Amino acid sequence: MTKKISIVIPVCNEEKGIRKFLDGRLIPEVQKIEDYNFELVLVNDGSKDKTLEILQSYAEKNKDMKVVSLVRNFGKEMALSAGLKYATGDAVMTIDSDGQQPPEKIKDFIKAWEDGAEIVTGVRDHYTKHGLIPKLGSKLFYKLLRIMGNKTTVPGSTDFRLMDRIVVDEFNELTEHNRITRGLVDWLGYEKKDIYYTYGERMAGEPSYNFKKLFNLAIDSFISMSTTPLVVFGYVGIFITIGSFLLGSFCIINQYILGDPLKLYWNGAVQMAIFITFLVGLVLVSQAITALYISHIHAETQNRPLYIVSKKHSRNLESTSVKPNKS
Repeated sequence: MTKKISIVIPVCNEEKGIRKFLDGRLIPEVQKIEDYNFELVLVNDGSKDKTLEILQSYAEKNKDMKVVSLVRNFGKEMALSAGLKYATGDAVMTIDSDGQQPPEKIKDFIKAWEDGAEIVTGVRDHYTKHGLIPKLGSKLFYKLLRIMGNKTTVPGSTDFRLMDRIVVDEFNELTEHNRITRGLVDWLGYEKKDIYYTYGERMAGEPSYNFKKLFNLAIDSFISMSTTPLVVFGYVGIFITIGSFLLGSFCIINQYILGDPLKLYWNGAVQMAIFITFLVGLVLVSQAITALYISHIHAETQNRPLYIVSKKHSRNLESTSVKPNKS
């Protein structure tokens, strides 16, 4: 029986480059791969330009192309989740629509999967096309992620990956609202293989992920994937308490027992100001970290849908037996 590979492609405001990507890169590469059936799941993430019309025109000519149109922009992570929910292949690939992830590598991902890997992850082999700040920021992100206990995510890992059907089914059972797909897939713990690739240039348009979105994604990663920040500030609190006690003891001994031989001239007001200012800062930082966790708890308890699909604008979804995620 011929195996089917689904390819999930989140798309947002890519009218200038989506035809070039599909007709010039992705579809020709897929057609070269024999002995497999392919299904393209195109997720329109609330595009404001003519992207949806372009995607619909493809789906109307080819029943193996699905258009999952979200009613508004829910973000890339939710768009990926929607695509994975509607993908019906024996294995599912995810790839960006901007051309920076090479479709030429798809055959290598499939081979690694056939050799036994249940998750095949695309890893950028260098950052030469990025500026100094993004390069340092990415390295710092993965360094902090490992410090916080995530030992499975390889630096440079991307959402360019292939997952076995069993992995996708397990992923679809996850209900986190503040999510980072690559972190959750790695958390599942299935057998992995990494494939390195060279990050390319965008085919057209501007990237939708600005610094603010990337920063928020990093924060969500730290908070949703680890409780280490709470533990860290617990240890910091212990350290500050012990340090304050020792410093206070030193001040008392120096000032009131030895008669201030060091000539520090620390009166009571100065001592109180130092301790209060420092401890108030510690409390504020601790409250900020706790507030982040509470905000995530609040989002989870609301139990809103991860995304909402517009049946009016979607195409070819009747061929799937998988229901959209509404929980």
